[in-house]
Amino acid sequence: MAVPPPAPSAPEPAPAPDAAPGSLRRIVAASLIGTTIEWYDFFLYGSAAALVFNKLFFPESDPLVGTLLAFLTYAVGFAARPIGALVFGHYGDRLGRKKLLVISLLMMGGATFLIGLLPTHATIGSSAAILLTVLRLVQGFALGGEWGGAVLLVSEHGDAKRRGFWASWPQTGAPAGQLLATAVLAILTAVLTEEAFVSWGWRIPFLLSGVLVLVGMWIRLSVDESPVFKAALARAQAAKKAEDKVEQMPLVAVLRHHWKDVLVAMGARMAENISFYVITAFILVYATEQVDLDKQTALNAVLIASAVHFAAIPAWGALSDRLGRRPVYLIGAIGVGAWAFPFFWLIDTATFGTLLLAVTVGLVLHGAMYAPQAAFFSEMFATRMRYSGASIGAQFSSVAAGAPAPLIATALLNEYHSATPIALYVIAAALITVVAIACAKETRHRNLDEIGSDAGAAAGRPAAEDTAPARSV
Repeated sequence: MAVPPPAPSAPEPAPAPDAAPGSLRRIVAASLIGTTIEWYDFFLYGSAAALVFNKLFFPESDPLVGTLLAFLTYAVGFAARPIGALVFGHYGDRLGRKKLLVISLLMMGGATFLIGLLPTHATIGSSAAILLTVLRLVQGFALGGEWGGAVLLVSEHGDAKRRGFWASWPQTGAPAGQLLATAVLAILTAVLTEEAFVSWGWRIPFLLSGVLVLVGMWIRLSVDESPVFKAALARAQAAKKAEDKVEQMPLVAVLRHHWKDVLVAMGARMAENISFYVITAFILVYATEQVDLDKQTALNAVLIASAVHFAAIPAWGALSDRLGRRPVYLIGAIGVGAWAFPFFWLIDTATFGTLLLAVTVGLVLHGAMYAPQAAFFSEMFATRMRYSGASIGAQFSSVAAGAPAPLIATALLNEYHSATPIALYVIAAALITVVAIACAKETRHRNLDEIGSDAGAAAGRPAAEDTAPARSV
């Protein structure tokens, strides 16, 4: 009896071609502008919390206690980031990166614009703080989904040999947003009286977000979906037809096949997140309340240091392409730990030059962690679970790291009236990150289109780690 020939298997989708240089630059620009706007919105809130929200929304409290309450609403935004990571990660892995990035930008910009319209405690009492907290939750939810999509869109378009450099550009959205937010506040505090700024001037930078979002949307809608994602989606659909298997939810697949990578990412974020918010948000409290420097001096120092930070991040990203992600990350983690005490000693001298030096060196060392982070986290996860994996690893740690950092630092200052416990807090975070990176594997040579054998991993088969030499993706 003749045996019938086996049915032909589903054709393997052709690998996506490299993005052309012009196309890649457009994609980088779209990611950078979007992340800049999102971080502008997020950091604007942090700066306003340090400078005026204690007076506007918690006026019945002692000034330092009012600042603590303002930072508490600031921390609430971080609590929403893991939820945003789960929701945006799930749909980003199912539907694509671009669609979710458009939604995150609209949510963040809309919430920030509405903060600029909020009535204060003087008008509606404690309801003002409740509305402020709700809008902060929306901000956090949107940012939880923004970061993963923005860095993946660039990582999955670019050349594997320069992935660290190209993927670091969306990371510069953080200092660019900080720079923009601080610049607007510095200009307003310079040209307005204290009374005018507290009365209505603080609203201007929040309302400006509406204009920025329109610009970001126009650019973001012009880019194409990640070719690596398209190829992985085609493979998953072909495998589903051929084997009639239901693809696992991205979250389930991540926790099953990449749980160690999630823990590494969370540990890696501890020093990066805590040091950043101590340097950029808490510093405004410390310099003005403890050292008696004026707001303008503190804002100018953060402004200049953020510009240096912006330039340092692509340089560290390029270095990670040569040395590897782990060595560069370790430089940053060890560096911020070693700089913790000199950072506060310099600020205590109460001069602009030493304040600027303290913040600038701190942010440059932070950049050594932040720059390779985008490529590093992207290279840990398979494509059909990459948005979920990278976002969960990055955002869940923010609840324990960035969220309480200004709050903890302010509480320590209130209790001890000294920077010593705050410096020890930063050092402890640095030690956690050093341990996490020491446990990680180098990812520089991995091919994003092959990590984890997407179709198999998503369907429930074990993920195979790709250690082949880097090739274009």
